[in-house]
Amino acid sequence: MRSLTLILAGALAPALLGAQATGDAPFGKPVAVIDLGTSAGAALAGATWRYHDAGIVEVEHREPGPDLRPTGAPNRTRDITPHAHLAGFDDSSWPVIPAESLQARRGHGRLSFNWYRTTVTVPERVGALDPTGMTVVLEVVVDDYAEVWVNGALPLVLGQAGGALPKGFNAPNRVVLTRDARPGQQFQLAIFGMNGPVSNPPVNFIWIRSATLDFYAAGSAAPARAELRVTRLDPGLDAVLPTRPVLEKLAGGFEFTEGPVWVADGGYLLFSDPNTNTIWRWSPDGQVTAFRTKSGYAGVDIGRYHQPGSNGLALDQEGRLVIDQHGNRRVLRVERTGALTVLADRYQGRRLNSPNDLVFRSDGALYFTDPPFGLPGVYQDPAKETAWSGVYRLKDGELRLLTRELSGPNGIAFSPDERVLYVDNWDPAHKVIMRYDVQPDGAIANGRVFFDITRTVPGDDAWDGIKVDEQGHVFAAGPEGIYVLSPDGVHLGTLTLPEHVANFAWGDADFRTLYITASTGLYRLRLEVPGTAAFRGRQAAAR
Repeated sequence: MRSLTLILAGALAPALLGAQATGDAPFGKPVAVIDLGTSAGAALAGATWRYHDAGIVEVEHREPGPDLRPTGAPNRTRDITPHAHLAGFDDSSWPVIPAESLQARRGHGRLSFNWYRTTVTVPERVGALDPTGMTVVLEVVVDDYAEVWVNGALPLVLGQAGGALPKGFNAPNRVVLTRDARPGQQFQLAIFGMNGPVSNPPVNFIWIRSATLDFYAAGSAAPARAELRVTRLDPGLDAVLPTRPVLEKLAGGFEFTEGPVWVADGGYLLFSDPNTNTIWRWSPDGQVTAFRTKSGYAGVDIGRYHQPGSNGLALDQEGRLVIDQHGNRRVLRVERTGALTVLADRYQGRRLNSPNDLVFRSDGALYFTDPPFGLPGVYQDPAKETAWSGVYRLKDGELRLLTRELSGPNGIAFSPDERVLYVDNWDPAHKVIMRYDVQPDGAIANGRVFFDITRTVPGDDAWDGIKVDEQGHVFAAGPEGIYVLSPDGVHLGTLTLPEHVANFAWGDADFRTLYITASTGLYRLRLEVPGTAAFRGRQAAAR
């Protein structure tokens, strides 16, 4: 018999920010581990293991219809029984199995499946430690693959590997149960085991190699701090930036990060790397996974493109992901079925250049910029079909050119009342942020320079992403970092990061966290004012 495993470490740190998440959590060394494969460990966590074989049954279903959902002709297909993942599933008739028997071979070999169910409770003490405020991670290794349901839920996110979903052959599933543990908290676990590889089922059986609850001291999973230089030019910055701001680096190693958007339903960030043609997903547990590859182009001549991939990302009012694609030169929407809808690719018969950034208005209208930066030859590219770089509005299927006065329109954002549209210009010879009045019909008028650094900041760098908070402060990515401007155009200060900033998005539950894409890295910074409603409105899962 194995003994209860307890690994104890030092004192607790400040509490973690963030909500429940899934994924492989790189939290470092735990301060305690409860081994659920021992009687002592199971008793400490109040866990009673129950077991049942799962089988395949034939059921009635339907073929895919025009909506790509099962609305077509009736058919017969197969399903798993029982559906023991449900939170209210009654497993009282299942046999209880000793914790030490988790390593016993079960199933019947070949193509076989099974269920392990239990409920775990956060104990009053874990060894000598009070678990209050800790992060608790379930780690389970099933021979050969597993899916893990917690309280009847298994989040589905495109590109996710691990967490509640199969990580790989005999690889550990690590699921964050809570980031703020409280003694007495309960979590119902349903672990679905399967023999594999499924395409060539082996003669062996299913068993649990290990199952543990890993406890991490509050704050132990916090990202590393990064250097932030703040240039305060006006006392008004104090209303926006904390007295002691903390910049955190969340991930690195990318080629060029851009176009972030926070997905509130699911609590994760999506961002583009247009150079590598990928949309990445970052989750609060620190996991980074490829959400969508070939995000902007898949042509045979892709080698000619410096930035073939996606750039700006946004969610529409129904939570669907909308993508500016450089290589494909279009604005694309990903439907919930996975189907792709081209929203805009031509204006008056001419192909767009390479849509760059975008923002939705509350009436559902989409505004986007279209410089030629994604074309291999940029302004001189022979495939360029429009003689201008435009700012466009798409509403009810109609694409309208709003202005063509800027050579490199880039970032785009609304004021909180949506009466003003800001567009900045990436042009070293004309480094301006423009301010336009939004007309009742959605058009723009009275364009004037809101902020100009053409003469004051020399060099070949200019403006990139732009966002606005709910008090009307304008955040613009410029040559020296993030410029913070008052609604009247007063330069309040500049935030300089270790890397060149391209864009940013507000996120987290209160939308006071600024997620920043900066060259090879992803960063975040807590602010005093949340982002405007255009960036924190109704957002559903982008799948």
